[in-house]
Amino acid sequence: MYKYLTYLLILIISMNGYTDFKNLGPDDVLTTPLPLPYNEKVVKASELDNFIDTSIQKGKQPVIIFGGNWCPDCRILDGTLDIPTIKKFMQQHYQIMHIDIGRYDKNMELMDHLNIESKKGVPRVVILDLEKNILNTATSSEWTTARDRKQQEIYDYFQRFVVIN
Repeated sequence: MYKYLTYLLILIISMNGYTDFKNLGPDDVLTTPLPLPYNEKVVKASELDNFIDTSIQKGKQPVIIFGGNWCPDCRILDGTLDIPTIKKFMQQHYQIMHIDIGRYDKNMELMDHLNIESKKGVPRVVILDLEKNILNTATSSEWTTARDRKQQEIYDYFQRFVVIN
Protein backbone atom coordinates (compact mmCIF):
# COMPACT_ATOMS: atom_id res chain seq x y z
CA MET A 1 0.00 0.00 0.00
CA TYR A 2 2.72 2.49 1.02
CA LYS A 3 4.68 1.60 -2.10
CA TYR A 4 1.79 2.70 -4.29
CA LEU A 5 1.25 5.91 -2.31
CA THR A 6 4.94 6.73 -2.74
CA TYR A 7 4.68 6.19 -6.50
CA LEU A 8 1.58 8.37 -6.61
CA LEU A 9 3.31 11.14 -4.67
CA ILE A 10 6.34 11.03 -6.99
CA LEU A 11 4.05 11.17 -10.02
CA ILE A 12 2.12 14.16 -8.65
CA ILE A 13 5.29 16.03 -7.74
CA SER A 14 6.89 15.36 -11.11
CA MET A 15 3.80 16.63 -12.90
CA ASN A 16 3.20 19.77 -10.84
CA GLY A 17 6.13 20.82 -8.76
CA TYR A 18 9.73 20.87 -7.80
CA THR A 19 11.57 17.69 -8.72
CA ASP A 20 15.22 18.48 -7.98
CA PHE A 21 15.20 17.58 -4.28
CA LYS A 22 18.47 18.24 -2.48
CA ASN A 23 19.97 16.70 0.62
CA LEU A 24 21.79 18.56 3.33
CA GLY A 25 25.53 18.09 3.63
CA PRO A 26 27.60 17.39 6.74
CA ASP A 27 28.25 21.12 7.24
CA ASP A 28 24.52 21.95 7.23
CA VAL A 29 23.84 21.94 10.96
CA LEU A 30 21.65 23.92 13.29
CA THR A 31 23.70 26.52 15.15
CA THR A 32 23.09 28.44 18.34
CA PRO A 33 22.06 30.85 19.57
CA LEU A 34 18.73 30.26 17.88
CA PRO A 35 17.15 33.27 16.14
CA LEU A 36 14.44 35.45 17.65
CA PRO A 37 12.37 36.10 14.51
CA TYR A 38 9.25 37.62 16.06
CA ASN A 39 9.04 41.37 16.69
CA GLU A 40 5.88 41.69 18.84
CA LYS A 41 4.32 43.90 16.16
CA VAL A 42 0.59 43.95 15.49
CA VAL A 43 0.07 43.26 11.79
CA LYS A 44 -2.93 44.56 9.86
CA ALA A 45 -4.68 42.36 7.34
CA SER A 46 -3.79 44.90 4.66
CA GLU A 47 -0.07 44.50 5.53
CA LEU A 48 -0.38 40.74 5.20
CA ASP A 49 -2.17 41.11 1.86
CA ASN A 50 0.53 43.53 0.68
CA PHE A 51 3.25 41.04 1.66
CA ILE A 52 1.49 38.30 -0.31
CA ASP A 53 1.01 40.51 -3.38
CA THR A 54 4.58 41.83 -3.30
CA SER A 55 6.03 38.33 -2.93
CA ILE A 56 4.05 37.08 -5.90
CA GLN A 57 5.04 40.10 -8.01
CA LYS A 58 8.67 39.15 -7.31
CA GLY A 59 7.94 35.60 -8.46
CA LYS A 60 8.33 34.21 -4.92
CA GLN A 61 5.85 32.06 -3.08
CA PRO A 62 4.66 33.72 0.14
CA VAL A 63 5.27 31.85 3.40
CA ILE A 64 3.66 33.11 6.59
CA ILE A 65 4.93 31.66 9.86
CA PHE A 66 2.87 32.38 12.98
CA GLY A 67 4.72 32.02 16.26
CA GLY A 68 6.52 33.67 19.14
CA ASN A 69 10.05 33.99 20.48
CA TRP A 70 8.96 32.18 23.68
CA CYS A 71 8.31 29.03 21.62
CA PRO A 72 11.30 26.67 21.24
CA ASP A 73 9.75 24.98 18.21
CA CYS A 74 9.39 28.36 16.46
CA ARG A 75 13.02 29.19 17.12
CA ILE A 76 14.24 25.75 16.03
CA LEU A 77 12.22 25.97 12.81
CA ASP A 78 13.64 29.40 12.07
CA GLY A 79 17.16 28.29 12.97
CA THR A 80 16.76 25.39 10.57
CA LEU A 81 15.64 27.78 7.83
CA ASP A 82 18.89 29.70 8.47
CA ILE A 83 21.09 26.68 7.65
CA PRO A 84 23.02 27.94 4.58
CA THR A 85 21.76 25.35 2.07
CA ILE A 86 18.16 25.73 3.21
CA LYS A 87 18.43 29.52 3.42
CA LYS A 88 19.69 29.72 -0.17
CA PHE A 89 16.84 27.49 -1.35
CA MET A 90 14.25 29.48 0.59
CA GLN A 91 15.52 32.81 -0.75
CA GLN A 92 15.38 31.44 -4.28
CA HIS A 93 11.76 30.24 -4.07
CA TYR A 94 10.01 31.86 -1.13
CA GLN A 95 9.54 35.09 0.76
CA ILE A 96 8.87 34.67 4.48
CA MET A 97 6.82 36.81 6.85
CA HIS A 98 6.91 36.05 10.58
CA ILE A 99 3.79 37.01 12.48
CA ASP A 100 4.02 37.25 16.25
CA ILE A 101 0.99 35.78 18.02
CA GLY A 102 2.07 36.92 21.48
CA ARG A 103 0.65 34.49 24.02
CA TYR A 104 -2.22 33.71 21.65
CA ASP A 105 -3.49 37.26 22.17
CA LYS A 106 -2.09 39.03 19.12
CA ASN A 107 -2.61 38.71 15.36
CA MET A 108 -4.71 35.56 15.75
CA GLU A 109 -7.40 37.04 13.48
CA LEU A 110 -4.91 36.87 10.60
CA MET A 111 -5.30 33.10 10.57
CA ASP A 112 -9.01 33.63 9.96
CA HIS A 113 -8.09 36.18 7.29
CA LEU A 114 -6.14 33.43 5.52
CA ASN A 115 -9.02 30.98 6.01
CA ILE A 116 -7.03 28.65 8.24
CA GLU A 117 -8.28 27.47 11.60
CA SER A 118 -7.27 29.88 14.34
CA LYS A 119 -6.07 27.57 17.08
CA LYS A 120 -3.29 27.31 19.58
CA GLY A 121 -0.07 25.56 18.71
CA VAL A 122 2.83 27.19 16.92
CA PRO A 123 4.64 27.52 14.69
CA ARG A 124 1.92 27.55 12.07
CA VAL A 125 3.39 27.57 8.57
CA VAL A 126 1.24 28.75 5.65
CA ILE A 127 2.64 28.28 2.14
CA LEU A 128 0.88 29.89 -0.81
CA ASP A 129 1.32 29.42 -4.52
CA LEU A 130 1.59 32.28 -7.00
CA GLU A 131 -2.21 32.42 -7.30
CA LYS A 132 -2.74 32.89 -3.54
CA ASN A 133 -3.89 29.33 -2.93
CA ILE A 134 -2.79 27.77 0.35
CA LEU A 135 -0.87 24.62 -0.50
CA ASN A 136 -0.39 23.10 2.94
CA THR A 137 -3.74 23.49 4.69
CA ALA A 138 -3.68 19.94 6.03
CA THR A 139 -0.14 20.25 7.44
CA SER A 140 0.19 23.92 8.46
CA SER A 141 0.12 23.07 12.16
CA GLU A 142 2.41 20.04 12.12
CA TRP A 143 5.50 22.08 13.00
CA THR A 144 4.48 22.44 16.64
CA THR A 145 6.94 19.56 17.10
CA ALA A 146 9.80 21.09 15.09
CA ARG A 147 12.23 20.21 17.89
CA ASP A 148 11.59 16.52 17.20
CA ARG A 149 12.20 16.85 13.45
CA LYS A 150 15.41 16.33 11.54
CA GLN A 151 16.67 19.32 9.57
CA GLN A 152 16.41 17.26 6.36
CA GLU A 153 12.74 16.58 7.07
CA ILE A 154 12.07 20.32 7.40
CA TYR A 155 14.01 21.01 4.19
CA ASP A 156 12.10 18.27 2.34
CA TYR A 157 8.80 19.80 3.47
CA PHE A 158 9.58 23.17 1.91
CA GLN A 159 11.00 21.55 -1.24
CA ARG A 160 7.75 19.63 -1.62
CA PHE A 161 5.64 22.79 -1.89
CA VAL A 162 7.66 24.71 -4.48
CA VAL A 163 5.55 25.47 -7.51
CA ILE A 164 7.35 25.56 -10.84
CA ASN A 165 5.75 28.09 -13.19
